[in-house]
Amino acid sequence: MQRRIFIGDIQGCREELERLLEEIRFDPAADRLEPVGDLVNRGPDSAGCLRLLASLDAGGVLGNHDLALLATARGTRPERKSDTFGDVLRGEDRVELLGWLASRPFVRPFEDLVLVHGGFSPAWKDPIAVLLAEDPNDPGPAASAAVTIRFCDPEGNLARGMDPAPPPYRPWHELFDRTRVGGRTVVFGHWARQGLLLKPGFRGLDSGCVWGGKLTGWIAEEDRIVQVDARRAYAGI
Repeated sequence: MQRRIFIGDIQGCREELERLLEEIRFDPAADRLEPVGDLVNRGPDSAGCLRLLASLDAGGVLGNHDLALLATARGTRPERKSDTFGDVLRGEDRVELLGWLASRPFVRPFEDLVLVHGGFSPAWKDPIAVLLAEDPNDPGPAASAAVTIRFCDPEGNLARGMDPAPPPYRPWHELFDRTRVGGRTVVFGHWARQGLLLKPGFRGLDSGCVWGGKLTGWIAEEDRIVQVDARRAYAGI
């Protein structure tokens, strides 16, 4: 049976990604790699991560830092001093790397689970259809919500910049009705402060590697977690 291996926020931590794949004994001929988004930025080797993932024919979805890179490449967002994806923007293979990244969707459904970077608004009746209609090169409000949501209210209004957030805001996964994605398990990242989340119907895999935490892999067919420690903290809060 092919294994699907979901990887939490990598954010340019190529060395940790390579160690995790070794720990998992990843076989590109038999396994499928599915990162949860935020492949780049804040870590030391954004270009190396994209090259490795593309070479392994990884799937995955887009995260907010990936969108920041694409917007900067288009010239609709200025490059910031805190950005660490300049190696992509100025790489000889820039066009290929950006093209590969831009071909990632905002949501990736499977028969038994669904992958998204941040999460789903409880107000969406059909989240998969909503996000499959979004264009990575011209993302709209739904895409923005999907890559940034943490706390929200029952109407889907986001508590931007608040973590934790006061009532009526709650973690989106406490408000979301999974029947809207056919009862599938939702796999997501984006929430390092929350950390690894394993509860019925949800797998939250951001364990803060770029902050000095861990890089997490979840092997869906085995329902097994594998983690490696970050070599160091690459970014500060």
